[in-house]
Amino acid sequence: MKALFIGGTGTISTDVVALAQQRGWEITLLNRGSKKMPEGIHSIIADINDEEAVAKAIALEHYDVVAQFIGYTAEDVKRDIRLFQNKTRQYIFISSASAYQKPLTDYRITESTPLVNPYWQYSRNKIEAEEVLMSAYRTSGFPVTIVRPSHTYNGTKPPVAVHGNKGNWQILKRILDGKPVIIPGDGSSLWTLTHSKDFAKGYVGLMANPHAIGNAFHITTDESMTWNQIYQTIADALGKPLNALHVASDFLAKHSEHYDFRGELLGDKAATVVFDNSKIKRLVPDFICHISMADGLRQAVHYMLSHPETQTPDPEFDSWCDRIANAISAADKAF
Repeated sequence: MKALFIGGTGTISTDVVALAQQRGWEITLLNRGSKKMPEGIHSIIADINDEEAVAKAIALEHYDVVAQFIGYTAEDVKRDIRLFQNKTRQYIFISSASAYQKPLTDYRITESTPLVNPYWQYSRNKIEAEEVLMSAYRTSGFPVTIVRPSHTYNGTKPPVAVHGNKGNWQILKRILDGKPVIIPGDGSSLWTLTHSKDFAKGYVGLMANPHAIGNAFHITTDESMTWNQIYQTIADALGKPLNALHVASDFLAKHSEHYDFRGELLGDKAATVVFDNSKIKRLVPDFICHISMADGLRQAVHYMLSHPETQTPDPEFDSWCDRIANAISAADKAF
């Protein structure tokens, strides 16, 4: 069985590629070659946005699966339909669980939850891409499967609700330094974190699965934790007390300056989410998440502590956090 991965070296896709290879798939990665290729993997060095070059590179190829991990817009998938209409038995598109209705009318999310997100352009782009693909499936039989990950991580950095442009380390540094750490809202909303190794089991189970064609699936753990629990677990792993500062998500979104917290919070992380994974489990019976959220968070904290190269300072974000903390403190003193 042959699969072409567009991307294939990212946070989610690396473990998917590794598991697919382990299960006997012949893997080819199509990317710009900026990262080292895994052992035993074929590669096509090309930019997927260069349609003519890609078409030439795959002219004599046919795949059982084309896995698109770096498609974001309707135009991206229209290009892919032109490229792969007669080149694959299945095209799997990575969408996003952030596309689900915000605000939710029911915290329990199934694949039939409406797709509408007025807060985040990223999510609206994914919705439009899904609509193009499903229209192609209905009108020309394009063999699409849609996968909607939620917050998926690979154990190299602990997921948080808000961070700057240079990654998550500054949050850990603030905890280590005893500084206030911003938690959106009152921290009691539920969130789901799925390890990429667990996600990979669901994804690979959909590859070449005839029942997956024309369907959408989210792939997440069944577990949920509050943001307070998530941050407390990180602080405990660091061996430091948590100086939590709860700030309304609306306030953070309004004053996010260089950060898109309107989209990332109001359109995603500020909402309580609990996923019903019945659909993926029916098609992939061995899809069971074995890495608990607490264990995964501790693993990620220990990874960052033991890998200094991941500890990238972010003074701009640190300063922004201080300004938010000072504003909240001044408001408290005014009363």
